[in-house]
Amino acid sequence: MLAEGKLRTLNDFIEKHSKEELIWINGYIAGLISLSSSKETTSTSQKKFTILYGTDTGNSKKLALEFAAISKKQGGKVKVIGMDTYKTDDLAHEKDLVIILSTHGDGDPPPSAKKFFDYIMTTENKYPKLEFAVLALGDTSYPMFCKAAEDVNEKLLKLGAKAVVPIERCDVDYQDVASTWFQTYLNSFPTDVTETIAPLPAQKTSTGKKYYQGIVKTKINLNGRHSNKETNHIEVVVTEPILFEPGDALGIVPVNKSSVVDKLFSLIPLDPTLSVPYKGTGHTLRNLLTKKLNIAYLKESQVQKYAEIVGQTIPHVRMDLIDLLNIYPIAKAYQFIEFLPSLTEILPRLYSICSSPQAHEREVHILVSKSTFNVDGENRYGLCSDMLSDFMEGTAVDFYIHKNRAFRLPTPDTDIIMIGPGTGIAPMRSFIEERDAVSGSGRNWLIFGEQHFTSDFFYQSEIQQYVNTGTLHQVDLAWSRDQKEKIYVQDRIQAKGKELYEWIKGGAHIFISGTRSPMSEDVERAIIDIIYAHSGKSAPESEAYWNELKESGIYKADVY
Repeated sequence: MLAEGKLRTLNDFIEKHSKEELIWINGYIAGLISLSSSKETTSTSQKKFTILYGTDTGNSKKLALEFAAISKKQGGKVKVIGMDTYKTDDLAHEKDLVIILSTHGDGDPPPSAKKFFDYIMTTENKYPKLEFAVLALGDTSYPMFCKAAEDVNEKLLKLGAKAVVPIERCDVDYQDVASTWFQTYLNSFPTDVTETIAPLPAQKTSTGKKYYQGIVKTKINLNGRHSNKETNHIEVVVTEPILFEPGDALGIVPVNKSSVVDKLFSLIPLDPTLSVPYKGTGHTLRNLLTKKLNIAYLKESQVQKYAEIVGQTIPHVRMDLIDLLNIYPIAKAYQFIEFLPSLTEILPRLYSICSSPQAHEREVHILVSKSTFNVDGENRYGLCSDMLSDFMEGTAVDFYIHKNRAFRLPTPDTDIIMIGPGTGIAPMRSFIEERDAVSGSGRNWLIFGEQHFTSDFFYQSEIQQYVNTGTLHQVDLAWSRDQKEKIYVQDRIQAKGKELYEWIKGGAHIFISGTRSPMSEDVERAIIDIIYAHSGKSAPESEAYWNELKESGIYKADVY
């Protein structure tokens, strides 16, 4: 434990350096410590440990295998196991453990890690002899960034285990940060004097997201006049080349509506031009509440923090800041300033790109469904989808490209099955445009669904053209509200089960995009059912075969 003065000096030092610099410094210091330790010991200690991974898209498994290969080259003995097959009883016998875990949804572990995660979260067993390190994979675009891995790290500490290196949280561009972290972990092992580890050289790290400045060229509502939805096709042009691939997404940071911010200031006795420090720089209060801080659908913990500050009893609920101020007004201006640090930053929203760079030079297209919900009889809208829906042609927009390496087309001679109901058709359109541009021999099958044929058939004329030219070899459509009995994409999959299984058996890759629950879950179950019905495999064998398709990357999902 550092003395208070030294701790204060250390915190001042940390504040003055970027994340990338701190990562390098961390590795450098670990290298020096390892080098020093190796000179003090005469015994050889082999690096022997287990790497346990939990993955949704395959990135955690990929890193686990890479790290194992690196360790073995240095004479280490490494065991790599997926959390879905790991026996939790073995945890009592582990001495050194590396955990690589991704987060998805609302801070949840991936399905393959749920059994292990649930055990860790509920067990009261103690592990005082366990030394561990956690690498967290996540996406800063989501509120619960790396939450699942953070929970595991915290619980293991409570169970008496020792973290030999601090938890590392990786964004989507994870490779360099993860590699540096793992080398730091390897350096934590004692080494023989003849096998010293030199301090790490500076690593090439990501310098952050590249933002493009574009202009809205086209905005078209693809729903017909009788639809109860609004789904806008938006085309953005830029003056420089855009580096993206089909399967990637567009990242946009929304801003709060000026009309809502005006209402906020009618409820707080503060000057909008008041200068407030934020992340080391000064901002006006209006700028913070408009462009920086999230004021919509606050978490329960934030609402309770507000209750504590204003001295009022407020139910454990989530609500917008404007409702909070209106129902439970502040008594003094300083109370709002005190609450301000509890507000979190506005997070980027991601929209699947629905165009191919091969088909549209210096353009990127997205498909945006305006999110609508009702609160106490009043219609409210999703922050970013509302902003984008209000865009006019000629509106300037800043964005970045979110890489999705786990959702990539195979070689042009490979068959693909694309399942994309609703706005899930967006990445499928980019795939179709790409396949049309490269003219490969692989067949393309599209399965699309929405509510009504007449008002909700997105890209209808394009799809018909691709069928006529032979780019699309098969199209199946599901309209859930055009008949008494609802028909969904999983029903079309069941109906075409034998043919679809033949495509899969022949090596076709399967893509699915859209809502995770229940759509993607229902689709997966339908595919397992047709494997069972047409393959001659038993039910457990069909399930295992499907899991092999997922693990090998033949089945790729981009669901939300």
